[in-house]
Amino acid sequence: MRMPNLQITEIKAFVPSKDFALSKQFYQDLGFTMTSEGGGIAYFHLGQASFLLQDFCAESFAENFMMHLLVEDVDSWWDQIQASGVLTKYGVRVTALEDQPWRMRDFCLYDPSGVLWRIGQNMD
Repeated sequence: MRMPNLQITEIKAFVPSKDFALSKQFYQDLGFTMTSEGGGIAYFHLGQASFLLQDFCAESFAENFMMHLLVEDVDSWWDQIQASGVLTKYGVRVTALEDQPWRMRDFCLYDPSGVLWRIGQNMD
């Protein structure tokens, strides 16, 4: 009898976008690479992290959607976002860096559709 192969290759979230073209450019300006696009879906990745941006948005869903990005150096990410110009160009906001009680240093970045990205680093 053949044993089932239950190995997982990857898991990706479908991130909503109110303005697909604007959101695609936003993520590229953050440093993500858009590898493919078709049928209202764009595949983005940076290092080992990836997600699917969709040309669909239910506003209440987007504003309650959260992604978590675990990084090696959260201070560098915060500095890069400040220097990248995305805050002014897209009118998005970012919170201050903060040490969390769950032993993570992080901040939040909101994308043009209201999706919250919590970007953090584990604290030793």
